[in-house]
Parts: sequence; structure tokens; C-alpha cells
Amino acid sequence: MRLSEVVARFDEVLSPDEFADVDASPNGLQVGPDEAEVETVVFAVDGATATFEKAIELDADLFVTHHGLIWGGLDRITGNEYDRIAPLIENDIALYASHLPLDGNQKYGNAAGVADHLGLGSREPFGSVGPVHIGQYGEFESGKTSEEIRDALDELEGNDGTQVLDFGPDEISSVAIITGSGTDWLDEAVERGADALVTGEGKQQAYHEAREAGISIFLAGHYATETFGVKNLQSLADEWELETEYVSHPTGL
Repeated sequence: MRLSEVVARFDEVLSPDEFADVDASPNGLQVGPDEAEVETVVFAVDGATATFEKAIELDADLFVTHHGLIWGGLDRITGNEYDRIAPLIENDIALYASHLPLDGNQKYGNAAGVADHLGLGSREPFGSVGPVHIGQYGEFESGKTSEEIRDALDELEGNDGTQVLDFGPDEISSVAIITGSGTDWLDEAVERGADALVTGEGKQQAYHEAREAGISIFLAGHYATETFGVKNLQSLADEWELETEYVSHPTGL
């Protein structure tokens, strides 16, 4: 399949243009020629030297990642930036990145994947960033205890143990999800009436804010909450009859 066709198909699913004004990452094709043939696609959460080296071993034509290489523009391609980008160019590997679009996609995104894993129903967009959403809200058919939710999150790839700020009700019926670093949306979760917020990592002030608001926070790991999106994109590429591989490289964070 031609590179332009693969990119167009991912863009159609993820609508990166809708996030152009709110995302520091330029979503879409970040590195690559205007055109090339794609047979093998490698997927990973992070675009970094360790995962690029594995993509080279797998003879990838395209690398698809959640965290790409460009954040707010590149003034110079030197030092670490050069060291990361050079292997892609030298080995003719294109790089496609999807940051916030892959967090918030209501079917294939990271938050949707966490909601699927937890078994949430009555789902709707959550986590507003300007005109778009980067998370998901849902409700359990029957309430869950904090221990049950924690145990489910502990099953996520790369999870080293979920930290719980257990300030909400004993029975949790509704959950707001922002993957990665999401405690900035705690107020929105409280306004929505959620019993708990599930995210990856937190900030110091979130402890007191959650305690005072009477809402629980589950910190399941930045990496661990953001594996679903790229895996779902891999499933799409499988349907397009491309050869695919997923590279697991947990960070413990």
C-alpha cells in the first residue's frame, strides 16, 4: 500500500486537523517522503531510540506512535533530535504520530480502551480541550469498590501498581478517564458528578483537591493507560492486510 493511502486512512479515523490548534504535537506524518511503499508497520507508545531500533530490526516501512518526535516545532535538528531522527531516514522508515487525537478518539482511543477494560457503559466524551475532548466518561451497571477498580487497572501492560487516592464513595458508579497526565481535569470530573477519575500520573495538589471534593483518583501509570490506542490502530492496519508488529517498552511511569 502507498504511504499516502495509509496516512489518509489513519487521518480519516483520527481527524488530526480538529486538534491542530490545541496540541503541541503536529499529528500525522512527522517524518517521511511524500510517497513510498508500505508493507510492514510497527506500533509503539513512544517514538524513541529504543523503539526505533526495534523497528529497524523488524524492517519497518512505517512507525506509528502515540508520542512522536516533534513538540512545538524544531529550531535545529542537532544533538538528541538528530540522533533520534537519523536512523529513521537512514533506514527509510516513515513516522506517523497521533497524540491528543488518539487519547480522545471515542472508539479507538486510549480513554476508550481503558473504559472497555473496566467495563464501563453509558459512555460519552469527557475532558474538554477547546472544542475537542481527550477522554471518556462512563458508568458501571453495578457499582464497584476501589479495590476492584484498582485490581483491574493493575492488569494493564506496564502497570507497576495503581496508586489510589481513595476519597470518593465506597461504591463507585461513575468514572471519568483522562489517560497520561490528567489530574488537570479533576474539576470537570467533579462537575460531571463522577465518583472517580482514572488517569496515569498525578500532581501534588490533586491530593487535597480530591480529598476536599470527595472524589477518588486512580493513578495507573502514564504508559500503562496509553497502550490501547496504538494497539487499536494496529488492528486496523491488520484489516488493511499490512504486516504489523507491536513493540512493548514500558517506562514504569
